[in-house]
Amino acid sequence: MTMNNNASFPSGFVWGAATAAYQVEGAASEDGRKDSIWDTFSRVPGAVVNGDNGDIACDHYHRMDDDVALMKSLNLGSYRFSTSWARIRPDGGPVNAAGLDFYSRLTDSLLEAGIQPWLTLYHWDLPQALQDQGGWANRDTAYRFADYALSVHDVLGDRVTAWTTLNEPWCSAYVGYASGEHAPGLQDRKLAVAANHHLLLAHGLAVQALKGRDPGLDTGLTLNFTVADPADPQNPDDVDAARRIDGQFNRMFADPVFHGKYPEDVVADLAPYGFESHVQDGDLAVISSPIDFLGVNYYHGDAFTKTPPTAPLTTAAPSARPTASPYPAADGIHAVRRGLPQTNMGWEIQPEGLRRLLNRLQRDYTGPAGVPLYITENGAAFDDDVVADGTVQDLDRLDFIRSHLAAVQDAVADGVDVRGYFAWSLMDNFEWAWGYAKRFGIVHVDYETLQRTPKASARWYAEAAAANALPAGTPVPGGTPAYVVSSEL
Repeated sequence: MTMNNNASFPSGFVWGAATAAYQVEGAASEDGRKDSIWDTFSRVPGAVVNGDNGDIACDHYHRMDDDVALMKSLNLGSYRFSTSWARIRPDGGPVNAAGLDFYSRLTDSLLEAGIQPWLTLYHWDLPQALQDQGGWANRDTAYRFADYALSVHDVLGDRVTAWTTLNEPWCSAYVGYASGEHAPGLQDRKLAVAANHHLLLAHGLAVQALKGRDPGLDTGLTLNFTVADPADPQNPDDVDAARRIDGQFNRMFADPVFHGKYPEDVVADLAPYGFESHVQDGDLAVISSPIDFLGVNYYHGDAFTKTPPTAPLTTAAPSARPTASPYPAADGIHAVRRGLPQTNMGWEIQPEGLRRLLNRLQRDYTGPAGVPLYITENGAAFDDDVVADGTVQDLDRLDFIRSHLAAVQDAVADGVDVRGYFAWSLMDNFEWAWGYAKRFGIVHVDYETLQRTPKASARWYAEAAAANALPAGTPVPGGTPAYVVSSEL
């Protein structure tokens, strides 16, 4: 592949930032909201760093208008947010009008500011009452989700045009039900593979319900992807290790959505856990209902190798609780470091992996279906220090975002239909099992005062969004960040 020297992005390219309801809203017990699985999980001793929770989070629920004004000052063209199932249909039951009203007011505020609302219906906050009935391991939850989707459309369907069903169902299924690092904190591989299928069924049912209500809606799905390489491409064991990770992480979700079938090799790998018993006649036709866009979440890739079964692949869990592998069919496999720079999460920084991923997705999935791609999450956690003049010179994050946007440009030059980029995250927030110990935001949040301070990365990003191009003077890939931004927009 050759490098793209064109600094501009395609006309109409969407510049956005993203958050999730439980991570930013707070107001955990206000206006009729009831517990989600994350409220419950956060109360489990040792489950979340420092015993943190989302009770207050960034208080976005009460500071929404100011936050929208901040987005406008950063030249954002779109804001990707999630609606809270636990706020809209508490306990999975009747609609809570007060909960929906918050999102109606948010939508109006965004539109008045000239910012497109980009709605995600599910970002991991299942009502606890539904978990008590089996959660995503219970097939009925998929049908409850479609009902919830229509409830949201009842109020927002006249103003919101971009509808995402699920965010990262791999995490919901496998980090929630297999590794136990995320809510609901279970470690049962049979439940995890059931959740995998039922989440995708929920996606398809919601797409059908929304399209049946309004065929003009743009509906899509956001999947997280990795680039799984064999540590030694000449070693058959390493090649198989990469196949297993790619299969469980990537193909197990993209194949049924775009090809109407699960990958045979992964189904065979998961046979000991009864995966096929959950797939009923007609399910795959529902799951493969046509979508209008695919959201791509990308943070890093990895190289994989096989080791003795005594060293299974596990996540870098912050939890004081024991966790297990999120890959039921990858015992004896682990990731190896390649000497690349790392973020504060211990993730290797691999922007070229994004270019490869986008080319693969269009070749194998979205291109034949005529479906455009949007980067719905990309960002990095680093330690941020507020300096004496009140600025936050997060140059590592700025370089991370810049280098990945350059990779998007290169993919576009390769012919990939990428139409937008959402930085993760708009602001520092509750980072799931890490609590408030990791900062991904382009806007700094003081968790004592809740004051927002745009970081250097935010000011750089605002310039890029305004120009629809990478600003001049940015560092070269792999170089030392050299772009210092003043406190003035």
